Amino acid sequence: MELTERFEWGGRQIAWGRAGAGPAVVFCHGTPFSSLLWEPFAEALSRDFTVHLWDMPGYGLSSKHAEHRVDFGVQADAFAALLTHWGLDRPHVVAHDFGGAVSLRAHLSLDVGYASLMLVDVVAIPPSGSPFFKFVQDHPDLLGQLPGYIHTAIVRAYIQGASHRGLRDDDLDALVRPWTGEDGQPAFYRQIADYDERFLEENERRLGGMDIPVRILWGARDAWIPTGIARRLRSLIPGATLSLIDDAGHLMQHDAPVPLMDEIRAWLTAS
Repeated sequence: MELTERFEWGGRQIAWGRAGAGPAVVFCHGTPFSSLLWEPFAEALSRDFTVHLWDMPGYGLSSKHAEHRVDFGVQADAFAALLTHWGLDRPHVVAHDFGGAVSLRAHLSLDVGYASLMLVDVVAIPPSGSPFFKFVQDHPDLLGQLPGYIHTAIVRAYIQGASHRGLRDDDLDALVRPWTGEDGQPAFYRQIADYDERFLEENERRLGGMDIPVRILWGARDAWIPTGIARRLRSLIPGATLSLIDDAGHLMQHDAPVPLMDEIRAWLTAS
């Protein structure tokens, strides 16, 4: 499933793709990833659902202009506009990492309706951000000028740490590739510099008003976001359910693809 379509929004180009027939399902990726993580799951579900993939502005195949902010607020606005462009009223949404905060903000602050929401190892509530994240926020311009081979080594080590089982070289190469080169390297540090936890604080204050079905999945070995955050998130969302997936880290898509696929299909079928 390839992102062959482009949506022009606010001077940005948002890459997206659609396949299948049936109830609408939209996948939201996180950082520093892209829709590539969700591609095999979307392809498998396209037999029974109309699946939508997109790369957020500043990520993947979407535009990476230096003058465009890529914070949670911008991404939520882009998501709401994209759903309108697609003509979707109440799709099912499956979100990972940063995509959790984006989809939650679109629902809680922009009144975007969903049939259901599945949150997979998401950035959603404070606190967030690793020591590496905080270091980059203090030195975004300096790091953007690193020699390319050093930058690539940093990004490879960073993304590899998201997996509990470890990534194969070809999978790691595919995840790192969008962040290399003249456009990709500065974009990598820019998306971290634009990270603003105030959006997470606003989400947290509004979670108690949610009235849609919410399912939370978390890797039991997530080294980026501890399971304590998952349990607190569940306690804040009325009626939300939580399952921890054994032997999976933050990249459940690679660490436990079969249990994740089973969970997604069962959730979408029941919702």
